[in-house]
Amino acid sequence: MRIHLFIACYNDTLFPRTGMAVVNLLERLGHDVVFPMAQTCCGQMHYNTGYHQEAMPLVKRLIDEFRDAETIVVPSASCVAMMRDHYELMAHNANDLRMMEDVKEFLPRVFEFSELITDKLGLTDVGAYFPHKVTYHPSCHSLRLLHVGDRPIRLLQGVEGLDYTPMEGADQCCGFGGTFAVKNAEVSSAMLADKIGCVRKTSAEFVAALDNSCLMQIDGGLHRESNGKGAEGRIRPVHLAEILNSTREKPLTAESLAWEGATA
Repeated sequence: MRIHLFIACYNDTLFPRTGMAVVNLLERLGHDVVFPMAQTCCGQMHYNTGYHQEAMPLVKRLIDEFRDAETIVVPSASCVAMMRDHYELMAHNANDLRMMEDVKEFLPRVFEFSELITDKLGLTDVGAYFPHKVTYHPSCHSLRLLHVGDRPIRLLQGVEGLDYTPMEGADQCCGFGGTFAVKNAEVSSAMLADKIGCVRKTSAEFVAALDNSCLMQIDGGLHRESNGKGAEGRIRPVHLAEILNSTREKPLTAESLAWEGATA
């Protein structure tokens, strides 16, 4: 299968390892991966901050760049939620009939990463190997807008050697929410403290998610909680794609996992 990859701004700028893991995994499964070099942003950052007009050119550019793609994978639940929940509304509000048709043709071809593996490719076991204790944080967009359900958990449970441990309060927000963490810092910090408490109760070595933005938020809290004493013994954040890309031949380890995000 020929699969086009769209990378979220967060992943492209701060966490390129996630995109690399998606490519390596899909190629290992026998698929051809195409990365349109002219792709930019899905427009979520602008749209959610109130700059709806400024988001329009980004949305149209994305649709144009992926016009010939049969299948599009996005390793970011928040980007897919933006596309499914707002693109058609944006076209309607602008009374742009051409854009409305383009959006309707575009959306059925878009898959969040865990949706692609389970629904499109029909897999729960991708031949991964990750002998560690892992818990899972469902981001708000994946949980409440995309309704990915237990897809990520089924994928984790299909990994050889992985010890999946459910998280208490898994459905609670980590407090990031893009600019919410900046505009409502005290509330965000309180939500993060609750989430970190739930993560710690699992005694997991790693916390996985479908969104690097949430993982950055959680890792920042864990880093501050350790008073900057380094990563040794800390719970590590990791995107689901990185776990599924880990194999016996090329394992992902705590030592090799260099967390690229800001942790201060």
